[in-house]
Amino acid sequence: MRYRLVIFDWDGTLMDSETRIVTCMQAAALDVGWGPLGADSVRDIIGLGLPEAIERMCPGMPAGQAEALRVRYSHHFVNADQAPMPFFAGVEAGIRRLRDNQTIRLAVATGKSRRGLDRAFESTGSGHWFHASRTADETLSKPHPRMLEELLIETGVGVQEALMVGDTEYDMEMARALGMDRLAVTYGVHAPDRLAVSEPVFTASAFPELVDWLHD
Repeated sequence: MRYRLVIFDWDGTLMDSETRIVTCMQAAALDVGWGPLGADSVRDIIGLGLPEAIERMCPGMPAGQAEALRVRYSHHFVNADQAPMPFFAGVEAGIRRLRDNQTIRLAVATGKSRRGLDRAFESTGSGHWFHASRTADETLSKPHPRMLEELLIETGVGVQEALMVGDTEYDMEMARALGMDRLAVTYGVHAPDRLAVSEPVFTASAFPELVDWLHD
């Protein structure tokens, strides 16, 4: 296999969490008096750290209201909304197949918080799949490449031996800024034409396709 490290985005790449993210953000915006948010505007920010997402989605929102929105979103996401968040088809089998290759390491680079990612690891029993992970509140949010730089250092892998897998232009641009190969998946939140701008080395329409490509 060409790569020694494969780094996955979480929401929209491994986990089908779009519905819950959208509905929880819409509910939170109403809670804090901002008004209705369109589903497309929420989908557009999936993958960013929460402060950066709110700034992009709600330009001009006062700091206090933005903090209230963050708190209410977290409340809805953790406690109120019950929209299911399964792994995409083929993820669990595909990850097992990748883990069978003893030369490859797997990691996560996500816009989630550490608390949120650890909660997802615990609820799905998937934490042991990965050798390393970075969240937006531990470092800089996508599309800045800092979290990828830190993962390379932690795993001891060079940038030419690593691959970023994601469903948004933020994932693609983060990797491109570092000169890292990137693989786009089109079953997530950003349209294929947005992903194509960053010149991915491969584009997959389903998770098993990217696993087959890696092995081939």
